[in-house]
Amino acid sequence: MSKMKTHRGAAKRFKMTKSGKVKYRRGFRAHILTKKSSKRKRQLRKDGYIHPADEPRVKKLIGEG
Repeated sequence: MSKMKTHRGAAKRFKMTKSGKVKYRRGFRAHILTKKSSKRKRQLRKDGYIHPADEPRVKKLIGEG
């Protein structure tokens, strides 16, 4: 069985952690920031983690699965 090519769009958006979780940068932080509260913008700085149910699909796309 041949290995699937890495999905380059997914590879740029997701990274694997040492413990095997899939990490991503949150959206809604690029522009139109004046109407968003400081609390909301501060919380968007933190990286998000993919839900465990979606991990196998993302790992397959980025060549880790």
